[in-house]
Order: sequence, then C-alpha cells, then structure tokens
Amino acid sequence: QVVRTHWTIENQLHWTLDVVFDEDDARTRKNNGPENLAIIRRLAHNILRAHPLDKPLASKMRRAKWSKEFFFELFTYMR
Repeated sequence: QVVRTHWTIENQLHWTLDVVFDEDDARTRKNNGPENLAIIRRLAHNILRAHPLDKPLASKMRRAKWSKEFFFELFTYMR
C-alpha cells in the first residue's frame, strides 16, 4: 500500500509537473526563484485539476492560452 501510494503521487503530480509544465527544463537557479516558481506551478496544477471540464491538463492549458474567457473561468474553480 505504501509503494502504491508513492507511485500515485509520482504519477499524478510529479510526472504532470515534469511533462506538462516542463519543470525539468526550468533554468531558474538563484535565490528563491526555483521555490517560487514551483509554488506557482503547483497552484496552476491545482486550478486546472479543479475545473470540471473532462479534458487533459495540457488541453486546458492550451485552451486558456487561446481564450481569455476560459482563462478567467478557471479562477472561479479555485479552492
């Protein structure tokens, strides 16, 4: 059960941050920058997951880039 829980966290959060948000390619290295950006990425991840649209996170991100109305709609589902 412990191993299964670990991989659930890895697959649902870390993999998404690595692949969808390109966290591994981040070049921020100085001072508090990396930690600040990690917090912002996790906040964005939580907002995208809270939205009821049954689409992948990458699709929601793309749609938010294309439509200002959808971008603002995402914030109505913040917890």
